[in-house]
Amino acid sequence: MKIVLYGYWRSGTSYRTRIALNLKGLSYRQTTLDLRAGAQNSPEYKALNPQGLLPALEVDGTTLTQSPAILEWLEERFPEPPLLPKTMDERAIVRAMAATIGCDIHPLNNLRVLKALKGSLGASQEQVNSWIARWIGDGFAALEQAIARHGQGFAYGDAPTLVDCYLVPQVYSAERFGVDLSPYPKLMEAASLARSLPAFAAAHPDNQPDAD
Repeated sequence: MKIVLYGYWRSGTSYRTRIALNLKGLSYRQTTLDLRAGAQNSPEYKALNPQGLLPALEVDGTTLTQSPAILEWLEERFPEPPLLPKTMDERAIVRAMAATIGCDIHPLNNLRVLKALKGSLGASQEQVNSWIARWIGDGFAALEQAIARHGQGFAYGDAPTLVDCYLVPQVYSAERFGVDLSPYPKLMEAASLARSLPAFAAAHPDNQPDAD
């Protein structure tokens, strides 16, 4: 099986996809698209992914897009080790916790939104940083309670799940933008445990071939 990940070292969605691939023990090749240079808008990439967003995963000629769909596909195609719990109720909770990041935090803070804030709306860097902190804070406050209720070392239970795949890149982004994370001790404990695993460490942006 030939797997190619189209991504960018600092892209949070690429980061979460790398984590999932590593947790599944899959070998893959990376093709870099520099978001700063607009490489995701090239005709070649848009022929592969018309939306022009990252990541895309090419598997034996089939192209998959949107990281939530990619992670769900990986879970179905390679069920071991599992990234979702056994029961339907537990799986719904894990998906909801992941969606708190994937739907309610990350999309509001990705590069194209931040560029629009500064370019189209004329926001200062201070205002942009305040925007970032607001949405991370709202989401992390809810996750702190969920992790306190459901975590047993990791964000949910005692083994990595989809939540951790989403959480670790979002913590990286929060740290990068100087967001105060002290109000979320349970969340940070879970993120620290996950980051100690080789699969997460190998996926870290600084360890990617296209890192600055």
